[in-house]
Amino acid sequence: MKVPGRSHFWMWLPFLQLLVSGAEQEGVAGPAVELPRGRGAAVPQRRPWVLDGCRRLSGLLRQKAAVLNKLEDAIRAVERDASLSDQEKLFRVHTLEIFQKELNESENSVFQAVHGLQRALQGDYRDVANMKESSRQRLEALREAAIKEETEYVELLAAEKHQVEALKHTQHRNKSLSLLDEILEDVRRAADRLELEIEEHAFDDNKSVRGVNFEAVLRVEEEEADPQQNLSRREVEEDLGLSMLIDSQNNQYILTRPRDATIPRADHHLIKDLVSIVMLSLPCGWLCTTIGLPTMFGYIICGVLLGPSGLNSIKSIVQVETLGEFGVFFTLFLVGLEFSPEKLRKVWKISLQGPCYMTLLMVAFGLVWGHLLQIRPTQSVFISACLSLSSTPLVSKFLVGSARSDKEGDIDYGALLLGMLVTQDVQLGLFIAILPTLIQAGAGAHASVAMEALRLLALVGQVLFSLAAVLLVCLLVRTYLVGPYCRKLHVESKGNKEILVLGVSAFTFLMLTVTELLGVSMELGCFLAGALVSSQGHAAAEEVVSCVEPVRDFLAIVFFASIGLHVFPTFVLYELTVLLVLTLSVVVMKFVLAALVLSLLLPKTSQYVKWIVAAGLAQVSEFALVLGSRARRARVISREVYLLILSVTTLSLLLAPLLWRAAVARCAPRPERRSSL
Repeated sequence: MKVPGRSHFWMWLPFLQLLVSGAEQEGVAGPAVELPRGRGAAVPQRRPWVLDGCRRLSGLLRQKAAVLNKLEDAIRAVERDASLSDQEKLFRVHTLEIFQKELNESENSVFQAVHGLQRALQGDYRDVANMKESSRQRLEALREAAIKEETEYVELLAAEKHQVEALKHTQHRNKSLSLLDEILEDVRRAADRLELEIEEHAFDDNKSVRGVNFEAVLRVEEEEADPQQNLSRREVEEDLGLSMLIDSQNNQYILTRPRDATIPRADHHLIKDLVSIVMLSLPCGWLCTTIGLPTMFGYIICGVLLGPSGLNSIKSIVQVETLGEFGVFFTLFLVGLEFSPEKLRKVWKISLQGPCYMTLLMVAFGLVWGHLLQIRPTQSVFISACLSLSSTPLVSKFLVGSARSDKEGDIDYGALLLGMLVTQDVQLGLFIAILPTLIQAGAGAHASVAMEALRLLALVGQVLFSLAAVLLVCLLVRTYLVGPYCRKLHVESKGNKEILVLGVSAFTFLMLTVTELLGVSMELGCFLAGALVSSQGHAAAEEVVSCVEPVRDFLAIVFFASIGLHVFPTFVLYELTVLLVLTLSVVVMKFVLAALVLSLLLPKTSQYVKWIVAAGLAQVSEFALVLGSRARRARVISREVYLLILSVTTLSLLLAPLLWRAAVARCAPRPERRSSL
């Protein structure tokens, strides 16, 4: 921003005179708002008031010019002073320049206010766009002024620190230093160098980056601070506690990287949130076990009670959800451990074809209903794709520990379910890749239908290429890496199980990273990691399960509680009838489509399996919430549609255990019923 000098006053003087001469006229505001005046309006009193203001402003500007001349003389005197060191000269000159900048910025603020008044008087109160633009310009000016004030404040803090150090240096020079004082002085200088080396000037480095916006935020200090303590601002800033920032859009931010990285800090909000979740999950889980429901519903209820629709005591929602994702990772890893490649060879064709046919049928039904309800095709395709997915963690909970028979000629419904869910995980990665295309299609940015079809085919080819690369990596890892790695872990972990847990976690995260880099979902990488470990034999898999399962159970509690954070009972109660109809329609449609597709793909000797698999696929995956949130941010779907997807997903997950138990009790062979229930 250009800093005004002394000549700016003479540039603005005709405008000030215009204000004085026009104060007595009726049309001084032009097209601005005409306010009715009462009988007691004193128009002639405006002229002395304006003249007095102009005289004061003129006097202040003359004083400011005189002070600037004196500051220039002082700077030249400091530069000529031979008794000062170069560092001291730079410090004193910099301090005087800060004062100069403060004077110029104050003058600039005055003329910006005058310019804003002129723009407001020339505007039209009926022109909302013009008033919005004026408000935006004032907001930008305030943001820039706030940035400059913050910069000056930091510089003044540095100047204050320099003065304190200079005073200490003078005091130490006047007295002899002891050995301890010399050591502490050396440590102080080393600490100063360390702070300069590790300090990141993130604010100064990023404020000029393209796409960075300046916004006003509120800083909320921790509630634990004692209000009776009289702390200075610097002492508050250097306190070990964490502040919370709230922007104008009501987004809340927690400190992720402190300025001083030498002091350890802890996110007390996250600690309290995790403590609350664990403590409340216990009675909620006990309650669900007592009434015959899976414990996962107790964890979801815990999230509802602590979330925004309940006590609203969870502050670090994003951090809790992020930690809950690790529960999904370890759940899929254990599913992979129980996954038998030999059983998958029997059902791999059905596992690939079934989900694809189901998704195509869901999209076709969605387009038909969208046409009848006059919904945009992009919304119809996206909603149908979201609803076609099923919950892998939930079905994994159903299958863990269930003893299924392995009769000759029969198809294991567990292996078939897992195979179809793996295919759906691959489809999830495809949906995320196609989402930008849906955004462009919804905005009308596509050139033609043919171009969009070609782009879609290119995305499908890219996903297929990524899958082929993942399979090649798995083959190489199984051949050259996983065998020696598991044997080494077995030897090193004797009497030290933490090495086994750490090694298995590292291998899982390695496969997770590989699949993420290849453009496939991270969840598939965790599943493949478990399958690779299980290929080393039953004994190795059992040893890993005994160590990893407690970690998975704790993280799964956090995951299901994070789902409850997005459940809003008030919205469900307001629209209970509509939501029940939609949820039952989706569950019934998915159940019927899955049974229909499997009846065409399964052999006649295993037709009973279709009802169990269809019951396992009848709910909606929790990853529909992830896709829905991304689509809502990209304006592919509206807020109302997102809330409907969220509520239908949650209700379908609540109905899933009932449908699963009914299907297993009625269709599974007798030896398998007890273990599956």
